[in-house]
Amino acid sequence: MSGIGHNRGPAAEGAGYRTHCWRVARRALLGERLPVEVVRSRVQRAKALGLDYKTYAGVRATTGRDLVAFLYSSNALAVFRRGQSPEPEVIGRIARSAAVPHLGCAPGVAADALGRDIRAVSARALPVFGTSWAAMRDDMKHWLRAEGLPGDAVLMIGETDHEREMMGAGGLAGFITGRQFFAGAADEL
Repeated sequence: MSGIGHNRGPAAEGAGYRTHCWRVARRALLGERLPVEVVRSRVQRAKALGLDYKTYAGVRATTGRDLVAFLYSSNALAVFRRGQSPEPEVIGRIARSAAVPHLGCAPGVAADALGRDIRAVSARALPVFGTSWAAMRDDMKHWLRAEGLPGDAVLMIGETDHEREMMGAGGLAGFITGRQFFAGAADEL
């Protein structure tokens, strides 16, 4: 629309404009500060997912969504060759998390076997190092569609910069290292 009264502002279809409207509506509903009840429920959700509150709140504030699934890389699980299994503490930590587990494997690791070890809903090979950004994006988006997952509700738990790049290409919610996620797993048993 152009003509009298049109100020040539942003198109209503733009993602930036929708984000702005979402923030204004949220602020109008909840105010500048979150109510204590909302913070308490989010602290409990972070605990159920196995994340510290700062990490969970940061992802939640960035995406505007709750996390529903984790994509673990075989590198994050410290599994580097066929036939190797994760440590029992790692498997226990995954089992205690409220997030639905999915698995992405590096070359040389049997995705199906490792997926069974951690009870992953899906197990797949990750794009190899050197794959173009566009090919990584297409691969990750195809996987998300096949699993019926919104990308911004999936947290990637990996170890390498290449895996971090996959997270960005796929539009996932965020990335944390396996060392960070599994720290203290043995102490929780």
